Parts: sequence; structure tokens; C-alpha cells
Amino acid sequence: VDAFQAWCGPCKTVVDLFRKIRNEVGSDLLHFAVAEVDAIDALEKYRGKCEPVFLFYTGGELVAAVRGANAPLLQKTILEQL
Repeated sequence: VDAFQAWCGPCKTVVDLFRKIRNEVGSDLLHFAVAEVDAIDALEKYRGKCEPVFLFYTGGELVAAVRGANAPLLQKTILEQL
């Protein structure tokens, strides 16, 4: 989940990375979503920051988080979580 604030916008710089990985591993294993933190009370702790936060969930549980648009770290985290 790309957690963002409306005034900062979702992180578009990593969309290609997610598409590439999703094409490689298949759409059954990896799902990508964006969430505006101002509109979701459960994401309140991510408000007030300009950097994107990528949240990784498995079975409805938060299992990892990456702060910032660090493509190598995002790719590593995605592959580790899969």
C-alpha cells in the first residue's frame, strides 16, 4: 500500500517498479494499492510527512514498511515478503 497525503500525492516514481515485479511474479501473489492517509483513520500515524510510506500486508497483518521512494529497498522488501 502506497500511503500518501493528498497535498503530496501518491509516489509515481515507483509505479513502474511495481508493474515490473508484478509482471514477473504474477498478479495472484502481489497486489498494489494507494491509500490517502487523511481519509483513513487507521493510517493517522502517517499524516504530516512528505515522504511516501509503503506498507506490506500479509493475511491482513502489517509485516513490513519502507519509508521513502527507495526503489532497491522496495524491490528487496517485496521479494523477501513474497
